[in-house]
Amino acid sequence: MDLQDLVQEDAGAGTFRIHRSTMTSAEILRLEQERIFDRCWLYVGHDSEVAKNGDFIRRTIAGRPLFMVRGLDGVVRTFMNSCIHRGAQICRQDQGNAGGFVCFYHGWSFNDRGELIAVPDPEGYPEGFCESGRRLLSPPHVDSYRGLHFVNFAAEAISLVDYLGSARELIDQTMDAAELVGGWQITRGSAKYDIRANWKLLLENSVDNYHFQTVHKTFADYMAGERKRANLPRLAGNPFADSRGVTYENGHVAMLTTAAGRSLANPSPTWTPEAIAEANRLREQMIATHGEERGTAMANRSRFLLVFPNLMFHDTQSGMKLRQFWPTAPDRMQVTQWELVPRRESKELAYYRLQGGVTFQGPGGFGTPDDVEALESCQIGYGCHEVEWSDASRGMRRDSRSDDELTARGFWRHWHALILGGTGTDRMGDPPVPQKVVAMQRAAR
Repeated sequence: MDLQDLVQEDAGAGTFRIHRSTMTSAEILRLEQERIFDRCWLYVGHDSEVAKNGDFIRRTIAGRPLFMVRGLDGVVRTFMNSCIHRGAQICRQDQGNAGGFVCFYHGWSFNDRGELIAVPDPEGYPEGFCESGRRLLSPPHVDSYRGLHFVNFAAEAISLVDYLGSARELIDQTMDAAELVGGWQITRGSAKYDIRANWKLLLENSVDNYHFQTVHKTFADYMAGERKRANLPRLAGNPFADSRGVTYENGHVAMLTTAAGRSLANPSPTWTPEAIAEANRLREQMIATHGEERGTAMANRSRFLLVFPNLMFHDTQSGMKLRQFWPTAPDRMQVTQWELVPRRESKELAYYRLQGGVTFQGPGGFGTPDDVEALESCQIGYGCHEVEWSDASRGMRRDSRSDDELTARGFWRHWHALILGGTGTDRMGDPPVPQKVVAMQRAAR
């Protein structure tokens, strides 16, 4: 199929569909690597993972081995994890603390700034060999925003700030909220697992509430039981009716929700009175510090932000996490998830934040196994090659709710523009609803 036809949008009919070869084709995956992962800003790690001078972490980003280290001068640097002598990995542990790095293959030594400082048998090299500016290479572009460190492998790239664009406000809200209790820190350990499905399926799923009432019915029933035990009224109607999807420039999309259990203003019924009181205190402090409008937005809603192409930023107030997923084949992805907690938060609230993350979005929680089963079922279904198209039309003709598919359309528009070789799409949202349709909707009310 011609690349131009992979995503088809009919504004007049209010329909949007994606050809399923986007989820199965090795050639599409090759183009994604070349035109998306090799050109976009990609997340590497968080400040708290290299909190002390000499701390380092090792990561694989877009197939490239990297490591990030906080130098003895306090500056965080990211290097290609490949010795400039013969290519062996310099950093051979996932994390640790060191003042320098020695290649185990031939013993070339580098300091924490990546500079070559010693080689065995220096007489075998030209005079001044180690003082000639030889050093480990860094990606072409390295930058950070609010403690989140990114790299970009393109020869030319817009700044990270410009890339994040308007989506920075959601990141700022989360980071500003945590500053009241010492800022965020990554907890020890991480969750890593594979899913037998295309990476874009998890992306769609992560900013989609349409599936919640069906795929996560067991969790919904569990929480209904908890509300009953806590003598709270049963929730009626659509819990996401007041939520919405948002699209931003450069393919970033978000789901904002005030659903029960996902904000300081509406904590889970499983929390103790002490934890709920602490949540209320933090909410009042946010409003006092940041004003009624912004403080309320920070405390009252959860933020599920996709930083295009593959970083999910989950701030539910009852659990903060980062989730990154990499394609390893057209029908397989690798997922890594990190949990974050505020440094100086009360033990009661910190416990429930972590419990909320583990209970629902941990690999063994209520939510993740359900999602994995659904995504893998979709991938199996793509074996029916005669069924060519997937549909993402829901909500094109009304103001977006978070259980509509605006977020999927926002991602796919940008994805398609990049796959076609462009720099992205200029249009973030859906086209205006035709006036004839608006008139019919008003008459129906």
